[in-house]
Amino acid sequence: QVQLVESGGGSVQAGGSLRLSCTASGRTFRSYTMGWFRQAPGKEREFVAAIRWSGGSTVYADSVKGRFTISRDNAKNTVYLQMNSLKPEDTAVYSCSLGPFMSGRDFYTAGSYNFWGQGTQVSVSS
Repeated sequence: QVQLVESGGGSVQAGGSLRLSCTASGRTFRSYTMGWFRQAPGKEREFVAAIRWSGGSTVYADSVKGRFTISRDNAKNTVYLQMNSLKPEDTAVYSCSLGPFMSGRDFYTAGSYNFWGQGTQVSVSS
Protein backbone atom coordinates (compact mmCIF):
# COMPACT_ATOMS: atom_id res chain seq x y z
CA GLN A 1 0.00 0.00 0.00
CA VAL A 2 1.44 3.35 -1.05
CA GLN A 3 1.26 6.20 1.42
CA LEU A 4 1.99 9.85 0.72
CA VAL A 5 2.44 12.22 3.64
CA GLU A 6 2.69 15.96 3.09
CA SER A 7 4.07 18.57 5.44
CA GLY A 8 5.19 22.18 5.38
CA GLY A 9 1.99 24.12 4.80
CA GLY A 10 1.17 27.25 6.74
CA SER A 11 0.33 30.93 6.57
CA VAL A 12 2.58 33.59 5.08
CA GLN A 13 2.32 37.10 3.78
CA ALA A 14 2.47 37.87 0.09
CA GLY A 15 6.02 37.70 -1.17
CA GLY A 16 6.98 35.07 1.37
CA SER A 17 8.14 31.48 0.89
CA LEU A 18 7.15 28.02 2.00
CA ARG A 19 8.52 24.57 1.26
CA LEU A 20 6.21 21.61 1.07
CA SER A 21 7.43 18.04 1.47
CA CYS A 22 5.83 14.78 0.44
CA THR A 23 7.29 11.49 1.60
CA ALA A 24 6.26 8.28 -0.13
CA SER A 25 6.35 4.82 1.37
CA GLY A 26 5.24 1.33 0.51
CA ARG A 27 6.73 0.79 -2.93
CA THR A 28 9.80 1.30 -5.09
CA PHE A 29 9.41 4.50 -7.06
CA ARG A 30 12.17 4.47 -9.63
CA SER A 31 9.92 4.79 -12.71
CA TYR A 32 7.17 6.92 -11.25
CA THR A 33 5.98 10.50 -11.49
CA MET A 34 5.25 12.70 -8.51
CA GLY A 35 2.99 15.70 -8.83
CA TRP A 36 1.58 18.56 -6.82
CA PHE A 37 -1.96 19.79 -7.30
CA ARG A 38 -3.90 22.45 -5.43
CA GLN A 39 -7.52 23.26 -4.81
CA ALA A 40 -8.85 26.59 -3.60
CA PRO A 41 -12.32 26.96 -2.05
CA GLY A 42 -14.98 26.91 -4.72
CA LYS A 43 -12.53 26.07 -7.47
CA GLU A 44 -11.50 22.95 -9.30
CA ARG A 45 -8.30 21.14 -8.49
CA GLU A 46 -5.47 22.37 -10.65
CA PHE A 47 -2.04 21.10 -11.59
CA VAL A 48 0.95 22.84 -10.05
CA ALA A 49 4.11 20.87 -10.86
CA ALA A 50 5.41 17.37 -11.50
CA ILE A 51 8.71 15.53 -11.59
CA ARG A 52 9.80 12.19 -12.96
CA TRP A 53 11.37 10.08 -10.26
CA SER A 54 14.01 8.78 -12.66
CA GLY A 55 15.89 11.52 -14.46
CA GLY A 56 14.21 14.38 -12.66
CA SER A 57 12.42 16.00 -15.60
CA THR A 58 10.05 18.69 -14.37
CA VAL A 59 6.85 20.32 -15.57
CA TYR A 60 5.15 23.44 -14.20
CA ALA A 61 1.86 25.23 -14.54
CA ASP A 62 2.27 28.62 -16.18
CA SER A 63 0.91 30.31 -13.06
CA VAL A 64 3.86 29.14 -10.93
CA LYS A 65 6.75 29.08 -13.39
CA GLY A 66 9.71 31.04 -12.10
CA ARG A 67 8.32 31.06 -8.54
CA PHE A 68 7.95 27.39 -7.59
CA THR A 69 10.54 24.65 -7.84
CA ILE A 70 9.86 20.93 -7.57
CA SER A 71 12.69 18.60 -6.61
CA ARG A 72 13.20 15.14 -5.19
CA ASP A 73 15.49 13.26 -2.87
CA ASN A 74 15.60 9.68 -4.06
CA ALA A 75 17.28 8.41 -0.91
CA LYS A 76 14.46 9.79 1.23
CA ASN A 77 11.62 9.02 -1.21
CA THR A 78 10.65 12.65 -0.76
CA VAL A 79 9.50 15.32 -3.17
CA TYR A 80 9.69 19.01 -2.34
CA LEU A 81 7.84 22.04 -3.61
CA GLN A 82 9.72 25.24 -2.90
CA MET A 83 7.31 28.15 -3.23
CA ASN A 84 8.73 31.65 -3.47
CA SER A 85 7.13 35.04 -4.14
CA LEU A 86 3.83 33.69 -2.92
CA LYS A 87 0.65 35.50 -3.91
CA PRO A 88 -2.81 35.50 -2.30
CA GLU A 89 -4.07 33.54 -5.30
CA ASP A 90 -1.74 30.70 -4.32
CA THR A 91 -3.94 30.06 -1.28
CA ALA A 92 -5.23 26.48 -1.52
CA VAL A 93 -4.95 22.98 -0.18
CA TYR A 94 -1.90 21.43 -1.80
CA SER A 95 -1.81 17.69 -2.38
CA CYS A 96 0.96 15.49 -3.65
CA SER A 97 0.26 12.58 -5.94
CA LEU A 98 2.03 9.59 -7.43
CA GLY A 99 1.49 7.98 -10.78
CA PRO A 100 3.26 5.92 -13.45
CA PHE A 101 5.81 7.18 -15.94
CA MET A 102 4.18 10.05 -17.86
CA SER A 103 4.68 12.29 -20.80
CA GLY A 104 2.88 15.15 -22.46
CA ARG A 105 -0.52 16.16 -21.18
CA ASP A 106 -0.67 13.28 -18.69
CA PHE A 107 1.36 15.34 -16.25
CA TYR A 108 -1.41 17.94 -16.01
CA THR A 109 -4.31 15.53 -15.51
CA ALA A 110 -5.28 14.47 -12.00
CA GLY A 111 -6.69 11.21 -13.32
CA SER A 112 -3.20 10.15 -14.43
CA TYR A 113 -2.12 9.80 -10.80
CA ASN A 114 -3.03 6.77 -8.73
CA PHE A 115 -2.21 7.79 -5.18
CA TRP A 116 -2.80 10.99 -3.22
CA GLY A 117 -1.75 12.54 0.04
CA GLN A 118 -4.15 14.08 2.52
CA GLY A 119 -3.31 17.66 1.56
CA THR A 120 -1.78 20.58 3.40
CA GLN A 121 -3.17 24.10 3.66
CA VAL A 122 -1.24 27.06 2.27
CA SER A 123 -2.64 30.49 3.06
CA VAL A 124 -1.15 33.69 1.66
CA SER A 125 -2.35 37.04 2.96
CA SER A 126 -2.02 40.36 1.18
